Amino acid sequence: MTFKSSFADVRIPDSSIYEFIFDGLTAEDEARVAVVEGPTGAETSYGQLRDQVLAIAGGLAARGIGVGDVVALHAPNVPAFIAAFHGILRAGATVTPMAALSTAHEVERQLRDSAAKMILTVSPLLPSSGPGAEAAGLDAEHVVVLDGAEGHPSLRDLLASGAPAPDVQIDPSAQLAAIPYSSGTTGLPKGVMLTHRNLIANIAQSDSAIQLDAHDRVLAVLPFTHIYGMTVLANLALHSRAALVTLPKFDLAEFLRTIQDQRTTAVFIAPPIAVALAKHPMVDEFDLSSVEFVLSGAAALDSHLARAVADRLGTLMLQGYGMTEMSPVSHVIPRDRTDIDRGSIGLLVPNSEMRIVDIETGEDLPAPESGRSLPGELLIRGPQVMVGYLNNREATADTLEPNGFLHTGDIVEIDSDGNVFVVDRLKELIKYKAYQVPPAELEALLLTHPKIADAAVVAFPDESAGEVPKAFVVVQPGQELDAAAVMEFVAERVPPHKKVRLVEFIDVIPKSTSGKILRKDLRARL
Repeated sequence: MTFKSSFADVRIPDSSIYEFIFDGLTAEDEARVAVVEGPTGAETSYGQLRDQVLAIAGGLAARGIGVGDVVALHAPNVPAFIAAFHGILRAGATVTPMAALSTAHEVERQLRDSAAKMILTVSPLLPSSGPGAEAAGLDAEHVVVLDGAEGHPSLRDLLASGAPAPDVQIDPSAQLAAIPYSSGTTGLPKGVMLTHRNLIANIAQSDSAIQLDAHDRVLAVLPFTHIYGMTVLANLALHSRAALVTLPKFDLAEFLRTIQDQRTTAVFIAPPIAVALAKHPMVDEFDLSSVEFVLSGAAALDSHLARAVADRLGTLMLQGYGMTEMSPVSHVIPRDRTDIDRGSIGLLVPNSEMRIVDIETGEDLPAPESGRSLPGELLIRGPQVMVGYLNNREATADTLEPNGFLHTGDIVEIDSDGNVFVVDRLKELIKYKAYQVPPAELEALLLTHPKIADAAVVAFPDESAGEVPKAFVVVQPGQELDAAAVMEFVAERVPPHKKVRLVEFIDVIPKSTSGKILRKDLRARL
């Protein structure tokens, strides 16, 4: 059967993201703090942020950026990221965000695939963004280093151009706002096409459950380049007139100090941070009494761990679920509900429908009269669901059904109250500390090693990281190879989160008659 959200539908305005967030600013709003730089405490008001966005839009337009163009944004969580992101959108262009840890090869690949005309980055990331941009055909004038670097334009140059923000007309349902890259349920990273309407819809849907408002101070350590950070932290906070407190990276001491000093009320995390909050002795050294709720997403959170965090911090623990392909939220435990099992991903957000289907037959599973349903794959339909994958009709057809339902690749159960529980997954993607690690990418890399005849990579459970990549390796006849050499080979060629952490040598990689790796057989050996 098709399940509908228990929430009342929310209104989704027919507007651009800029209009949705900034057009309603009152004089009181303009004076509110919009963004706080966590390490320094420097504040930017909503009025100042809007003026920066407009100036950046004008500066980009003066450099030829407009409707239909793609601009890459490669930066950590700093206030300039927010201004740049919305400046790109206000200029009429589309943002393709890049993870801060992206290698030069990954930067090049994404720039080429998205056909980006420009990249905005920061000087600490220039060693990867610079060579990547050059390899993709972008000259130094099209590599804007926000904090400044010799030979490149800077944020100051964009702000000082004096050019007015352009008059742009867009169709929010058709104009792409963002092209983040995701591995979906399988394979290499693909560009996810998200329109202005997709992102606005998900802000409105999330707002009905999370209920941020102007009194909230939101800690933002999860990357804005990840759809979770982009929508649930940055844009939802701004739309709600909350203060966004940025941290460029996760360091436990700095994380805890910022919560204490900035009196943050809303803390968004991934499960590895939950482990630290539940177990690390350092937590007791800080005053975390300002925290009204902690919301975990990006990977499944165990109910025991959720309760441990809630008990230790004396706060409300929530959990949500989503995918890049859904902008990203489809489920969340509402802020005002204390009766829902914290091991649940919560309730379906407004304006959404879901199906739970048998993984063998594809037939809809019935709703349970009591207890939980049988497990099945979760499918979602709603205004937050992507248009499709960029330049990849085959992958789009595999993921999106003609009737609009999106295959998540996650196996779930639903109880008689509508709460959903993730119990397994069909997708091959490995979630290392909430980072996506596509096995196919590591397998392709391993096969370039002259001593490796065949290889497969699967997720191995890990308490602190959630999952780590484990490689199964077949050595070429007559060759010798040890685990350390395999891990070193991979580590030299990928960012840290994609490193192979475990290696097992095997005589043959199990495969189906069509040649597909039988990962379930390998997981059975773990």
